[in-house]
Amino acid sequence: MSELMKIFLSSMLSDNVVLIQFLALCPFIGMSTDVKKSTGMGMAVLFVMVLATAVTYPIYTFILQPMGLGFLQTLIFILIIASLVQLVEFYLKKSIPSLYNSMGVYLPLITTNCAILAVTLNVIIKEYNFAQGLVYAAGTSAGFLVALILFAGIRKQIKIAPVPKFLQGTPILFIAAALLSLAFGGFKGLLN
Repeated sequence: MSELMKIFLSSMLSDNVVLIQFLALCPFIGMSTDVKKSTGMGMAVLFVMVLATAVTYPIYTFILQPMGLGFLQTLIFILIIASLVQLVEFYLKKSIPSLYNSMGVYLPLITTNCAILAVTLNVIIKEYNFAQGLVYAAGTSAGFLVALILFAGIRKQIKIAPVPKFLQGTPILFIAAALLSLAFGGFKGLLN
């Protein structure tokens, strides 16, 4: 298996940002109420995550690190991510207002989505080159999208299932998420 394919599949499945690393749980629970919202959020995260990686990598590699300013990486990365989220927000507001309205507070939350910051930092920590970093970001965001869509389908089934009263609402969602996480844990042996 090629190195780039391994990075992509590993970041998407065996090292899934939501179900294995337990990052971005707020948008995962909040935006997985239906498949359309999940897809919209996943695509927005994909765009921001890949673009953030494409912008932060050269800034770190060619500006911060050579000047001995690596300690500013978190601050700089957050500013870049916030700017990119604003671009996505403006675009959705103008071109797809229904999706913009349905995402509500979760769209600005992409700015503080720890998964996006984690990916930009992991690219540096794992010492990926530019192409590997972009593949890693794409795989991670694809994994986020897959987790959202799968969980949206599970939530649809939970709505019609006879769930005991004491488990209804948030408890059954976390039980379902835990079971989905266990299923994704099975990919560890295949891809590592």
